[in-house]
Amino acid sequence: MLDFGQPSPFRPKRRHFPARQREHRPGRGRIDAVSIVDDPSRRTDPIRTVDIVIAAYNAAATIGETIKSALAQPETASVIVVDDSSRDDTVAVATARDDGTGRLQVLRQDRNGGPSRARNRGIAVCSAPWFTVLDADDVFLPGRLAALLQHADEADLIADDLLVRDEGAAETRPMFFPPVDRPQALDAAAFINGNISHGAKGRRDLGFIKPLIRRELLVRHAVRFDDALWLGEDYELYTRALLLGGRLLLVPAAGYVYTVRPTSLSGEHTIDALRMLRDCDQGLATIPGLTTAQRKALDDHYQSVDRRLQWRLLIEAVKRRDAKAAVATFSRSGAVSVFLVGMLLQEAVRRVRLALPS
Repeated sequence: MLDFGQPSPFRPKRRHFPARQREHRPGRGRIDAVSIVDDPSRRTDPIRTVDIVIAAYNAAATIGETIKSALAQPETASVIVVDDSSRDDTVAVATARDDGTGRLQVLRQDRNGGPSRARNRGIAVCSAPWFTVLDADDVFLPGRLAALLQHADEADLIADDLLVRDEGAAETRPMFFPPVDRPQALDAAAFINGNISHGAKGRRDLGFIKPLIRRELLVRHAVRFDDALWLGEDYELYTRALLLGGRLLLVPAAGYVYTVRPTSLSGEHTIDALRMLRDCDQGLATIPGLTTAQRKALDDHYQSVDRRLQWRLLIEAVKRRDAKAAVATFSRSGAVSVFLVGMLLQEAVRRVRLALPS
């Protein structure tokens, strides 16, 4: 079985990639400068086609290759770019990537509203049986959609292990350790638990997956990204879809290349973003018919995010020299107090090491 109990160096991002790439092999690999050979005119079964939604903000430097990689997939029905009121040339660069097949749409938001709002606008114009999101600085390798659609009869959400690359690098590595080596069905409770921090064991990273999602499932239950969330919007939508009866299948890496950028805008989560992510579990818990395991998983995730929130509140209280607010963070629960003490000890050790001569 897949073991997610390893520390994670990855951060969610708000969305560079070499100009061309060739076929990938799951696991460690290299992306080289050779032409994409997929023929977009090679039509597949219309029941197995995918709309790709790309929410973009100030992504002029990367979005051209992102769109190119999406249009190169024969199974792509349309690529819908939603520019979230960028200040750069994102719209012009995106429009210039039109390959003449009529599959590219570029929409523009009147004001910046965040990734959820942009994605929802894209979803509203989707019509293919499947849809997926693609970040504006990531790419698909040739054959990804075909590989995932092989499992179209087995699940409503089909996700693969991501291939991670550092910005400007050619090497890729699997996000999960050990890598996913066979298809694995995950229920709602398992997915939720796969998003929980476990201290030294790290995060399990399931919230990073970029699944193909059966559009009929979203239409039937009116599921959309939560506009209020700027952090964890993927987690909320996937969890809601699973709690409403969707089936998730996780398969080996098929070619989603996830770019890690040190300047990611969401590398440091705001207090408000953490609070809203925590509280979304309360909304999910109101879905009728949840099992005991599902309710426990939601509560465990709530508590996990709350510990991170209290740590941020403690940091801010110390900066303000607000003793009352600092003490209040320890009063949440015994588990929170233990977590905060552990974090303070880690911070103390880090500072001692920095002070030591090299």
